[in-house]
Amino acid sequence: MTGPTLPEIQTAADLLSGSLIHTPILPLASARWEGILPDCASMTVKLELFQQAGSFKARGVYLGLSRLDGAQRAAGVVAASGGNHALAVSWAAQAAGVDALICMPRAVDPSRIQGCEALGATVQLYDDMAAAFAAMNDAADAGRTLMHPFEGEHMTLGSAVCGAEYHAQAPQIDTYVVPIGGGGLISGMSCAIKQLNPKASVIGVEPFGADSMYRSFEAGTPATLDRVDTIADSLGAPYAMPYSYSVARANVDQIVRVEDAELLNAMNHYQRILRITAEPACAASLAAVLGPLRDDLAGRHVGIIACGSNISITRYAALMGDLAQ
Repeated sequence: MTGPTLPEIQTAADLLSGSLIHTPILPLASARWEGILPDCASMTVKLELFQQAGSFKARGVYLGLSRLDGAQRAAGVVAASGGNHALAVSWAAQAAGVDALICMPRAVDPSRIQGCEALGATVQLYDDMAAAFAAMNDAADAGRTLMHPFEGEHMTLGSAVCGAEYHAQAPQIDTYVVPIGGGGLISGMSCAIKQLNPKASVIGVEPFGADSMYRSFEAGTPATLDRVDTIADSLGAPYAMPYSYSVARANVDQIVRVEDAELLNAMNHYQRILRITAEPACAASLAAVLGPLRDDLAGRHVGIIACGSNISITRYAALMGDLAQ
C-alpha cells in the first residue's frame, strides 16, 4: 500500500485551506549555525509547530472530523492521548461543533489538560495510558467515534498535505528527515514526496526508547514494544499499525535512532539560535542530522521538520536542567 494519490492530496489540501495554517519554512543559513550543522548543501526547517493546536496532528484530525455524518457528529468523538493528538482533537472538534471526550493519564503535563479544556473538550484522567485507552474504547463502544492518534487514512492524508506543501515551498530539498511516533506523519509526508520527487530520500527518526517503526521495518511486519522509555512522549507509540506501517514501508528509505541526550542537545540549539521552545519530539529531525546522519549529508539539500510545541515552561526547564547536569 503506497498511500493517498496526488489528486486525493490536492482535494484534501483544498478542504484544509480555510482552517489550517500553511506553515512557514526557514533556511538554516544564519552564521549562528556555523560549526553546528553538518556539511550539506543547504538545510531547511518546516515550522509545523505553528500549526493549529501546536502540531501537525491538526491536519489529519480535521479531515477525520469533516467526514462524520450527522449521527456521528451528534454522538461526539473520543481520543486517548497525553499530548499533541489530544489538543488537535479538542481544537478540531470545537471548530466543527462536535463534543470531544479526551482520556489522558494523570501524569500528563498539566498545560496539556488545561489546553484541551480551554478548547471545550471534556478531559477524564486515568492512572496510566493503558487505562486511558481502555476508557476510550469503552466510550467508542457506547457510540462516540474513535479518533486514533496515528492510524487511519485521514491521518496519513493530512500529513501528505504537509509533505506536498513542503515540496512546493522548497523544491530543491532532496533529503527529508521526519520524526516517527506511530507513523502518521512520516507515512503521509513520504507518500506525497515520493510522488512529487521520486529521487528524494525520506529518512525517519525515532528515539532508541520508542523505536516501534524501526523494529517493524526489521521484522517486516508491525511490531509491539515491551516498554517505552524516552523523554519524547509525543513519539512514544508502543506499537506500529498496519495502514501507517504499510505506507511508510513503501516510501521510507531509512530509519535512524537517537538518544534522549541528542534530543536535549537539539532542543537547546533551537532555543539558543532560533528562540524556539521545542518539545523533544519537535527536535528529533535536528537531533538526527546532528547525530547519526551527520556524515551522510554532504552535498545534500536537507529538509527537517519541527513538528510540535506543546510543552510547558516547567517541563521544558526541567529537561534543560537535565542537560546542564
